[in-house]
Amino acid sequence: MSVVRVAFLGTPEFASYHLQHLFNDEHYKVVGVVTQPDRKQGRKMKLTPSPVKKLAIEQNVPCISPEKFNDNEVYQTVQSWKPEYIVVVAYGQIISKKFLEMYPQKVVNVHASLLPKWRGAAPIQRSLMAGDVVTGVSLQVMVKKLDAGDVIGERTLTVQSHVNAIELHDDLKVLGADLLHVEFMDYIRGHLSPVVQDESKVTYAKKIEKSESHIDWSLKAQDIHNKVRGMQLGPGTYTTFQDKKIKIHQTEVVDLQENFTPGLVISNETDELVIACAENALKVLTIQPESRARMPITDFLKGHPIMKGESFG
Repeated sequence: MSVVRVAFLGTPEFASYHLQHLFNDEHYKVVGVVTQPDRKQGRKMKLTPSPVKKLAIEQNVPCISPEKFNDNEVYQTVQSWKPEYIVVVAYGQIISKKFLEMYPQKVVNVHASLLPKWRGAAPIQRSLMAGDVVTGVSLQVMVKKLDAGDVIGERTLTVQSHVNAIELHDDLKVLGADLLHVEFMDYIRGHLSPVVQDESKVTYAKKIEKSESHIDWSLKAQDIHNKVRGMQLGPGTYTTFQDKKIKIHQTEVVDLQENFTPGLVISNETDELVIACAENALKVLTIQPESRARMPITDFLKGHPIMKGESFG
């Protein structure tokens, strides 16, 4: 079989990992790349290209970064590359029905969940925040409806209770790249028929809002722990102590036989900090004081002793 000409749409590091694997796969030739425009980043707000754009430039592949993808000029550019298939991974813009009809059944998308569960913008974060113990990644044929296309293939992963969103992100991108290597090629060759999603099992992973960052100690310890894990991809989670904001980066659930007031410090040994929740408690492992770098709780407690009976939140 001849090499398949592929155009790629994607933006963040998750997408660039997949793009790199397409470059490395002898079955594909990446003929062009579309990504989001350069954005201001860092303290100096320097205009910075996306990870996908950086990789495309390194590989000397045509790359465009339009403010709006659904524009005739963009369509014409993509068509000029003469792709046979389009691969979309975390691009960040809606793909119009008109474009999908230009490449019928030939626009595929890697999505970081086991569809139809967690359709939408934040599948990794929402999966962890919901306490899922099994998740994965899906390859689907794109349709106009959000993440509703027939599923070409999937990879499943068991999630350990300590795994956070950054770690899960890195595990899932490996599985997604393998889907492009195996199932995508089987689909192109006609050896694999996509499976229709079960609409009765649909859940949605809405965008993470900054307002969700605040820790509510009146929730169960497990729910707060899952929130801390899930929001490590951003914007993180925080609480307050003595009128100062403190970010919490890593926790562990502690089983209790009795109830305490939520937010109450119930253990303040030199090497641990345990805070009561509505059910059970959380041991804080990694913390970040206001205007400081993150640090192990042992380092924090050396300079900031906290008394048993004090309260957070």
